[in-house]
Amino acid sequence: MTSSAKILVLGLGNELLSDDAVGILATRVLKERLQERADVVESALSGMALLECLIGYERAIIIDAVKTGKSPPGTIVELSPADLGAVLAPSPHYAGLPELIAAAQALQLDFPKEIQIFAIEVEDPYTIGGELSPAVAHALPKLIQRVEEQVARWLAPSPRT
Repeated sequence: MTSSAKILVLGLGNELLSDDAVGILATRVLKERLQERADVVESALSGMALLECLIGYERAIIIDAVKTGKSPPGTIVELSPADLGAVLAPSPHYAGLPELIAAAQALQLDFPKEIQIFAIEVEDPYTIGGELSPAVAHALPKLIQRVEEQVARWLAPSPRT
């Protein structure tokens, strides 16, 4: 990365599974738009395998699909790691972000101090080969815009006090 800001934008998902591809599709657009300002990476990895993606960055944005049923499809929710609960998983492959942060701290790794999560409520993350549902496709430009705005806020000079 040529910027000294050390910002990572990490889009998660599986491009073969309809709405689950939204994080991947967002990063493909953001890669062009955020040149020189952030590293933009797409990944189908999960759990502890994501640890390596995040090492060495000061700040990170994670884009992912969620299906909670609490909001209409296409709803974009901004979260921090503090908003997430621990994952009760049968193996480290299913570890969540809180477990990654704990592992990074225990191992004294150079892990982002600030992490912002952009989760988009999806309708169908299961159909193999399916396209984005209309609500998620409609929300994709707004999701991209909000990620760009977050990167801009992080890169803006801090006001002197």
